[in-house]
Amino acid sequence: MAAGVAVLTASGVLALAAPGSAQAAAVHACAGRKVRTLSFTTGSVQVFRQGRYVCAVTYAKNPRGTKPMSVSVQARGGRPWRIQARTTRQVGPVTVYAGHRCVWVKGSVGSKAVSSGWILC
Repeated sequence: MAAGVAVLTASGVLALAAPGSAQAAAVHACAGRKVRTLSFTTGSVQVFRQGRYVCAVTYAKNPRGTKPMSVSVQARGGRPWRIQARTTRQVGPVTVYAGHRCVWVKGSVGSKAVSSGWILC
């Protein structure tokens, strides 16, 4: 019990000592390292690679109001994996096993979209 209180107290002290630092820290929806950012008028798609897996997330530039959004990733020779939703900030992540194959990444926010062509070959 005392250890639990100490952990809660320590986390509260950290929160008070550095307000806003948790918001400033970049939290990615995908594991691995960011290898590409595909920007377009209403948003961007961030692409990550970890080993032989590729992951993508679409982010809206304006997070106010819900809008149709999508993200898809297709490894060459495979079928595209896609998520569509009506949301405010982001859609995804979508992760596919790509091995050493190229991938095609797409994303959209509202009526605007981006398509990468074959990348990461």
